[in-house]
Amino acid sequence: MASTSPASHSIQTINASRTNFPSLTIINKPFLKNLHISLPKTISLRVESSSTAKYNDDVAVDEEMDKIRRLQNGSDVRGVALQGEKGRSVDLTPPAVEAIAESFGEWVIRGLEKAKGVNVSLGRDPRISGKTLTVAVFSGLSRAGCLVFDMGLATTPACFMSTILPAFEYDASIMMTASHLPYTRNGLKFFTKKGGLTSPEVEEICDAAARKYANRLAKVSTTLPTRPIKVDFMSTYAKHLRDIIKERVNHPSHYDTPLKGFQIIVNAGNGSGGFFTWDVLDKLGADTFGSLHLNPDGMFPNHIPNPEDKIAMSLTRVAVLENKADLGIVFDTDVDRSGVVDSEGNPINGDRLIALMSAIVLMEHPGTTVVTDARTSMALTKFITNRGGQHCLYRVGYRNVIDKGINLNKDGIETHLMMETSGHGALKENHFLDDGAYMVVKIITEMVRMKLEGSEGGIHSLIKDLEEPLESAELRMVILSEPRYAKAKAFEVIEVFKTYIEQGYLPGWELDACGDCWVSDGCLVDTSDDPAAIDAYMYRAKVSEEENGEYGWVHLRQSIHNPNIAINLQSTIPGGCQYMAKVLRDRFLLPSGMDKILYINEIDKYARNGNLSTDA
Repeated sequence: MASTSPASHSIQTINASRTNFPSLTIINKPFLKNLHISLPKTISLRVESSSTAKYNDDVAVDEEMDKIRRLQNGSDVRGVALQGEKGRSVDLTPPAVEAIAESFGEWVIRGLEKAKGVNVSLGRDPRISGKTLTVAVFSGLSRAGCLVFDMGLATTPACFMSTILPAFEYDASIMMTASHLPYTRNGLKFFTKKGGLTSPEVEEICDAAARKYANRLAKVSTTLPTRPIKVDFMSTYAKHLRDIIKERVNHPSHYDTPLKGFQIIVNAGNGSGGFFTWDVLDKLGADTFGSLHLNPDGMFPNHIPNPEDKIAMSLTRVAVLENKADLGIVFDTDVDRSGVVDSEGNPINGDRLIALMSAIVLMEHPGTTVVTDARTSMALTKFITNRGGQHCLYRVGYRNVIDKGINLNKDGIETHLMMETSGHGALKENHFLDDGAYMVVKIITEMVRMKLEGSEGGIHSLIKDLEEPLESAELRMVILSEPRYAKAKAFEVIEVFKTYIEQGYLPGWELDACGDCWVSDGCLVDTSDDPAAIDAYMYRAKVSEEENGEYGWVHLRQSIHNPNIAINLQSTIPGGCQYMAKVLRDRFLLPSGMDKILYINEIDKYARNGNLSTDA
């Protein structure tokens, strides 16, 4: 049989006899008529005729409550705080924030079982909506009976650390940030001494806030029973990071300045990360000349503060090469994520960053398990297992990945590193906190250690044998629905996708995920006696064909940020991603009728020409 690359197929003529891939014969069966889908208890469908629906006072109140509930974004809260986004109205208003903060305060008080003396800190990134919404948080927490401590400009990891570092040790903390999202957005992240809240806990808080908001529907109270107390926690947090570097490097000749002789570039993206330059690196003796965008600016005028952003990484790469620096660092807005650029100008983020951190952690903890989300490559699994580690693939969502690591440790499976491809990385040794600054501290410490030992290679030498996937792509399908019904429709699409695979309508495709997982050579198999609550539905399918065997995978997931479904594809053969996109369109989306509730233009264009550009 003649072998043909999948890249050679056209949409008009696909001849199964001339390719190693399965035929794309369209299914003409009344499939959905016999398909029964059971919605989970947490999802309810409400169908109303636009011509006959009558809105009474109860419906109006219900809609106001839904607005607050929709602000939940997995394990935190996010929304539009300022006008300026086409097609999006402001929904993260001061009254909404006040109700959420009050509900969080009450939730903390109930958990601690004490009526007085509950202390809560608040930090924020430099977004221009921050000052107004800060007043709303103060008001809500005060209404709940909490004493509030104002940290001012801070980072997300610092907010958590304010609950455990001596002299502060607050009962809880809130960070006001929307991470890498545009200046028009803002949000809230919540912490107690146990760590970040889970999605079900945030759902409980938002549900209580929705009732408060609907009952009140009033302006934020400007009279505070107790004025917030201003505190300088960031200096303490910076000293904490400096002490870690000094102790772990233990430099033989200059203990207090272990970074003397190293040039390190920091790109803070005008977020909250500038402190790492002047309050950590400079005080440890590093040369930080050439650093970028250190001053906080809530309009983010230079680029998105995001280690996944190509502009951010490119500018940092140029600065590293021009200054012949040893390392470049890119922080996101609130510094719970980071990426680096090595001395040769190679960007290290995504799978490469996970591989680098895995290499460092496995030297310290041989045989440990590394938890990642299910979008990582087959090559990364090989990299980790070749070093004696175990790779656990889990659901997308940094809180999901971290919580999985916490639960594995509770079950006696040593798990020291949990990382998502977005750059969120948490370590057991650091309270399971996703701290971009702490992750960089680990990399810097290893860089200095290698230099002291006389190693000629930089940190890039630690991942020189990591194979790169030949192809990868991420596509989006917008859900054609009112926001309130989007979650239920996304669930329907993803469950139909699962059923199509299980019933053999996608030959060569096999489910590789079932929502929860256990450690089994990187496979996703649910054997957990106490599975975590699911905040977004997703499945991963491994794809095989006769000649090449398993050559790629497709991952469908419900976005928790926006009303859409994300599709990730990865292939080890040329044209594999485009071919899988064709199969997905022609064997699933069209025959199932899912194209009627999804805008599939992006996947259709990619299937036709393999171009990721939406302008193609």
